Amino acid sequence: MFTGLVQQVGQLHQLSFQGEAGRLAISARFDSPLQIGESVAINGACLTLVEQNGEKLVFDVLRETFDKTSLRDKAPGSPLNLERALRMGDPLGGHLVSGHVDGTGELRRIETAGRDKVLVVSAPELVADIVPKGSISIDGVSLTVVEVNPADGTFSVHVIPHTWSQTALASLSAGSRVNLETDMLGKYVRAALRRTETQSPVTWEALRNAGYLS
Repeated sequence: MFTGLVQQVGQLHQLSFQGEAGRLAISARFDSPLQIGESVAINGACLTLVEQNGEKLVFDVLRETFDKTSLRDKAPGSPLNLERALRMGDPLGGHLVSGHVDGTGELRRIETAGRDKVLVVSAPELVADIVPKGSISIDGVSLTVVEVNPADGTFSVHVIPHTWSQTALASLSAGSRVNLETDMLGKYVRAALRRTETQSPVTWEALRNAGYLS
């Protein structure tokens, strides 16, 4: 479990595959040592640390993770948002993030509103699960949704100067793909409602046949 508050910005060193299994190597420095087997969110995707040599960190990565996230777009030297897994007693400063990316979106444009940056993201397949004032993780960064436009499948978020300067979001440009994880609580509520709607014997046709509707 994570909070969407980036702790470090690492740098991609190497990404290699043998069949379905791959290794992702990055360079990063944390204030306290990491442990082998520890979970780290890398641009919002939860990966397991398997090797460590100084500032070089190596993670296992499945091809499915590679194919379904924006990690496949990254070249050596690319900055990556990093967050260690939440531990009991740690402050919950962002929102609950599982590290299981729901999909990717395309950054349509970056606007300026005062001192903030406004990111307009296209994500037609996920926009139904995104609500104004709700939370969303973009490349592992916890942000608040400002506006949702279901008609064209876009939503927007504001990024304050501190977040912009302390994360890899500043490296994005129009056309960049970003990892998205929608709000966990909202996602579970929506899934429960879908099951209820599917299983309920009460339908418009049943009400009409029973004489409640004309």
